[in-house]
Amino acid sequence: MQIDDGAVKRITFDRPDVYNAMTTDVAAELADSIADLDPETHDAAVVTGEGDAFSAGGDIDSMAERDWTTAEAYERVQSTFGRVAETALSAPVPIVAKVNGDAVGAGLSLVAVSDFAYAAESARFGASFVNVGLIPDMGATAILPRLIGLRKTKELAFTGELVGADEAAAMDLVNEAVPDDDLDARVDDLLETLRSKPTANVGLAKEAIHDSLGQQWRDGLQREAALQSMAYDTPAHEEGVAAFREGRKPDFDR
Repeated sequence: MQIDDGAVKRITFDRPDVYNAMTTDVAAELADSIADLDPETHDAAVVTGEGDAFSAGGDIDSMAERDWTTAEAYERVQSTFGRVAETALSAPVPIVAKVNGDAVGAGLSLVAVSDFAYAAESARFGASFVNVGLIPDMGATAILPRLIGLRKTKELAFTGELVGADEAAAMDLVNEAVPDDDLDARVDDLLETLRSKPTANVGLAKEAIHDSLGQQWRDGLQREAALQSMAYDTPAHEEGVAAFREGRKPDFDR
């Protein structure tokens, strides 16, 4: 991960060969970087990906190698992917997702927990967790229903199907879909606006807005981690990972 720690902290996933898939170590580094945001130093943070993808979500190869108990899985999910959601939702400065390409799985979740998201028109979005026998995590189950509504959340989570950037904008998953060549300029315009505002006060507004949702999202993150740790320990997840690595469709038993 590349981090440019200026007034606008720029965080770039730099594993383009695997479409910027996230291991637990990458998620932990991302959470640490977000946790370090300070309105005395930073006006905003931008998260994007190198190459053709924003992020393909969790790294399937690292999933295949893991040998965790359910309790260990809960701790790892909560302290890595779950912590990304918690730090993003409570960060005292705005977080902007610059979605340069496909955002699926945890990549979609990161878009959801960001304060702003602008997407290249070529980008696609999907809650692909179900395709590897998992449930949405990194805050998706807590935030998506509030962001895009209950039915759309279920549609994405239960089918794993991809939607285009224009549809993502129509459902409020992203603020706007823009031509690929205009993405940098559109995000820069937003950053210029944000930098002209009183950052600490913007942070207070963010806190008030999230508090108005109640604290259920924090409880939701804990429940999400508990259910994900159970999903990790199922034959469906084992089959989903194997099928992905073998380039075939999974054959899930009921």
